[in-house]
Amino acid sequence: MADISSPVVIKVGGALLENPQIAGQLLAEIKTLQSQRPVILVHGGGPLVETLLAAMQLTSTKIDGLRVTPDEQMPFVCGALAGSANKSLCGLAIGAGITPVGLSLLDGGITDCKVLNENYGAVGVPAAGKPELLNQLLSAGFLPVISSIGSNAEGRLLNVNADQAATVIAELMGGDLLLLSNVDGVFDGDKLLIHELDQPRLDEEVAKGVIKDGMLVKVAAAMQAATELAKPVTIANWSAPLTAILDNQTGTRVIPASQTSGV
Repeated sequence: MADISSPVVIKVGGALLENPQIAGQLLAEIKTLQSQRPVILVHGGGPLVETLLAAMQLTSTKIDGLRVTPDEQMPFVCGALAGSANKSLCGLAIGAGITPVGLSLLDGGITDCKVLNENYGAVGVPAAGKPELLNQLLSAGFLPVISSIGSNAEGRLLNVNADQAATVIAELMGGDLLLLSNVDGVFDGDKLLIHELDQPRLDEEVAKGVIKDGMLVKVAAAMQAATELAKPVTIANWSAPLTAILDNQTGTRVIPASQTSGV
């Protein structure tokens, strides 16, 4: 088994489940990558949550790109993320010849979560917890598949932004972080891909209103991870080959402040 000291943490959005062919292709590449490095998969499930809440005639709102989650909606959000989305991804992993273990942020003490702000309801901010469970799973060759449902110390279930969740897992494990979605990376005001994004460029694009809402949450999480890990974090398209993403041939590399000069 590969050295577990440097895993690849891959975050995917729930929209991946809407395209089983691309999901299958990504998981096949993950299986190949596992022969060289351990992999951890962290996922969201926004589309599933939206569909379920709409079917139940419940409203869903966002503030600055983060979903407002009343406590009374958490059973449904938890079911969509930790249930349907998680097990669907595990099923696709099995189909790709991988042995997955479905988890949430609250399992094994891997994260510690606190309530973000009561204005958002049951929305959590994660912090790195204990790595022992993930170390054991990676040592045994399993693929941890982690949903973004967490809990605070009192056991209150919390909905956590999946980009922030993946950031904390990467910090916990000292891994390389890939934030994958159906966009090629971060774009400037002229719709051109930004290949490398440092803090000054980020501040500039935010001031111009180019990077905002959900993308701002994603980029802020990537910058936090890059700073904490002291290495770049990549935002890329999940349909691109993993080898190309890891070799910096595609996507946007978010550069930590300590590495801005001489990049």
